[in-house]
Amino acid sequence: MSRIVVTGGAGRLGRSLAAGLATAGHDVLSLDRDTSPALTGAGVEQLTIDLTDARATHDALESARADAVVHLAAIAVPFSAPEDVILRTNAALAVSVLGGAVAAGVGKVVAASSPTVLGYNAPTGWVPDRFPLDEETPARPWNAYALSKLLIEQTIDMLRRQTGDAVRFASFRPCYVLTPEEWAGAPTQQGHTVRERLDDPALSAPALFNYVDARDVARFTDTLLAALPDIPNGETFFVGADDALAREPLAELMPQFHPGTEAAAAVLTGTAPAFSTAKARRLLGWTPQHHWRDELAETPADRKDVPA
Repeated sequence: MSRIVVTGGAGRLGRSLAAGLATAGHDVLSLDRDTSPALTGAGVEQLTIDLTDARATHDALESARADAVVHLAAIAVPFSAPEDVILRTNAALAVSVLGGAVAAGVGKVVAASSPTVLGYNAPTGWVPDRFPLDEETPARPWNAYALSKLLIEQTIDMLRRQTGDAVRFASFRPCYVLTPEEWAGAPTQQGHTVRERLDDPALSAPALFNYVDARDVARFTDTLLAALPDIPNGETFFVGADDALAREPLAELMPQFHPGTEAAAAVLTGTAPAFSTAKARRLLGWTPQHHWRDELAETPADRKDVPA
């Protein structure tokens, strides 16, 4: 059993991740400006704190005597605040939490980034060199949120250059997170339901039809933390489902919403997603377990809509 601090533990992803780590047998502390009754029920300790306060964050991390820190806390939605506020807040959180963890002697430090660092939906157009997208796809952020997430990855790299292998680091890019209550019909982060995202491809197109179950992210994080001593230091991983959140193949859908992607998307046959998780499979042995057809109990007619 490890002692793990999760920042932003009261958030959408944070609740499932912290509870999942606790269920796996870890001693989990959530650091967040808010608390969640769900975490109390899951046996997760909670401490309210302003994580942009670097001194208070360092002191809390030092007092926690944690084996690992998983950093999720951030303004989590593009354009949900002024651009300068998003960049300033997320950058401050990265330096405060990640730097504070190193200064507090934490041996494993993991941070959540975002697929948006790749720059899709740029107003001037976006056409990738190839699909599926993976960790080698160039980052081309075009808004403050995506830039702040790339800055988190670069903060990890900066700290790794300071500490060498004395601290083990990694970052991960979770796809569009869906929680258990959202499978049951609660609104997703964008305000509509999962079924509405399936029924109207235009709703899922901005995210390139990607998704991941929050419970799979929790399992990924547990697997990653255990593997950190044995994999190259400072790796970045995509974390997503192994199919697309769509009833039609992306080879047909992608060019409709992202002009110019016809040739690159042609390889996305059947249910293939736009993002590859092959690296997580290769280095960690992790594969997603939750898929929308199972979670939504689609009818046989629905299942036929996408070729195998």
